[in-house]
Amino acid sequence: MLPIIDRYLLRQYVKTFLICWFSLTGLYVVVDAFSNLDEFLRFADKSGRPLFEVLGEFYFYRTISFFDRISAILAMVAGMFTVTWIQRHQELTALMAAGISRIRVARPVFYAAATVTLLGMASREFVIPGIRDNLSRDPKDLVGDSAVMIRPRVDHETGILFGGKFANAAERKIHGPRFVMPIGLDSFGKFLTAIDAFHEPANDKHPAGYRFKGAPAPTNWLTEPSATIQNKTILYTPADHGDWLAADELFVASNIDFDLLGSDRKYLQLMSTWELARGLRNPSLDYGADVRTMIHSRIMQPVLDITLLFLGLPLVLRRETRNVYAAVGMCIGLTVGFMLVTMACHYLGDILYIRPVLAGWLPLMIFVPIAAAMYDRIDR
Repeated sequence: MLPIIDRYLLRQYVKTFLICWFSLTGLYVVVDAFSNLDEFLRFADKSGRPLFEVLGEFYFYRTISFFDRISAILAMVAGMFTVTWIQRHQELTALMAAGISRIRVARPVFYAAATVTLLGMASREFVIPGIRDNLSRDPKDLVGDSAVMIRPRVDHETGILFGGKFANAAERKIHGPRFVMPIGLDSFGKFLTAIDAFHEPANDKHPAGYRFKGAPAPTNWLTEPSATIQNKTILYTPADHGDWLAADELFVASNIDFDLLGSDRKYLQLMSTWELARGLRNPSLDYGADVRTMIHSRIMQPVLDITLLFLGLPLVLRRETRNVYAAVGMCIGLTVGFMLVTMACHYLGDILYIRPVLAGWLPLMIFVPIAAAMYDRIDR
């Protein structure tokens, strides 16, 4: 059984946390929903579903992502408000008069904030990757069938440059594919085109890749044997694989997932750390320094979240702040400064001014000594 003071502080922390969480989330939902209300109305009318059902489904996933973005700030704000509240009512003074140190009083707050940090990490690594298709959907494309511009991408294993007019996420289709073929696959022409190309996962007949349908060109490939690079079949033709390829179809093997063709950094941020690290070992991909920096910063993120709390709590504990507005001001100032320094470190890693691993660790090198010094001087 927890001591009375611990239970009291935990109740205060949970109450403050929920108030902040519902307030910020409600504000985000209201502002975003009204900004895109016309799109939601059109989709509700088109699908025959009630508007509130459409909004509920859309923002159910958005609130999970929103929690991931603000969990560290919420943990710190709730902790600072909890301590400020007991100081405002002279409860901290009474506890210290009874021989209880400030650090002992704040201990349940630290534990509660660590729990929030772990929840944020679990959401980031296990929940968000499973719903990233919902999170990457734009309000203007609630059905997921709008055309998305394709970002040219090279398959570094085969040397093929992927391109096309646009992509359709709902059908996993590239409309007007135009693949630039490397040396060894360009005997009949530099470009491989068709009306559409559909991404297909690996099965017992072929690896993952793209099935070209509708007048593939150059047509010479339709009657030629499959093409290989370094003894690995890259271009499958109906001459060798007529059991699963129609006479007017070609298949290009590639480990580049369809979602990466029309995605940007935002989609990568919705992946788990394990998926990002696995992508580094994918011979078809060549993630840049920004993704490597992202991986290292993800690993350090839980420690950074706790560090932010250790920076904030000593401010209100040592100053014995009773003014709630002063606590709000310190929260804002500390959070802004912390985020700016962290973003600057990550940016230096993105542009390879410093190594990605150092970019992930540098915020800790800056803030941990400061937090340790502030924490050590709480009771002095």
